[in-house]
Amino acid sequence: MPIDDKLLLIRNYDLWAHLTDEEYDELGVDHCFIEADKGEYVYFEAQHHNKLYFIKEGYIRIGYIDEEGREVIKEIIQKGEFFGQITLERNNLNGEFAQAYKSGVSLCAFTVEDFEKFLQKKPGLALKYSKKVGAKLRNIENRLVNLLNKDVKARLVHFLCQLIEQNKGEQTPKGYCIPNYLTHEDIAHLIGSRRQTVTSELNELEASGLLVYDRKNICFPDVKKLQTLAVVI
Repeated sequence: MPIDDKLLLIRNYDLWAHLTDEEYDELGVDHCFIEADKGEYVYFEAQHHNKLYFIKEGYIRIGYIDEEGREVIKEIIQKGEFFGQITLERNNLNGEFAQAYKSGVSLCAFTVEDFEKFLQKKPGLALKYSKKVGAKLRNIENRLVNLLNKDVKARLVHFLCQLIEQNKGEQTPKGYCIPNYLTHEDIAHLIGSRRQTVTSELNELEASGLLVYDRKNICFPDVKKLQTLAVVI
């Protein structure tokens, strides 16, 4: 990919939106840009891994292989998000894998050392990054609390509310619609349930007029009503 296209991709990421051309050069984007085809692993069962990744295009599945050889999916993340050594520690991914999902992906990858050097020179960027990490860790913590304390319906409703917060959508005659990049199986993995149960719960929510679910979009006729339900269940 030409360097101008790479710069355009990274400029679309809000963390880098206000950097100067000289600062982009200092980041070394041309050397940090990588692509992975659909199904390709960015890393697999990582242990001694020392990089931080920013997604420019596409979707990434984050997970690990359990003791019985089954995939456990922790996250499915998309354009504008980041993964890898997000806390800037070393060698603590504990067997995690990251895989291009649904299509090819475009990424910018930095070693922890290079990224730390850059943040030291840019305190404003460091503060912005720390806020993003904090928000990401809070989302993970909230998901864990829900898994431990709520039933499947409650976990699903909270998950849908989180999707609304994290994805840009648009108002349509069907309601507020966001892109649907998740199968029922994906959602089941992410909320600790079974596909059949998720399908049944989604059908119930749709019958109640709280969502319209198809392959392209998830639409919410009344977002406030769904958010209120999340509070009370």
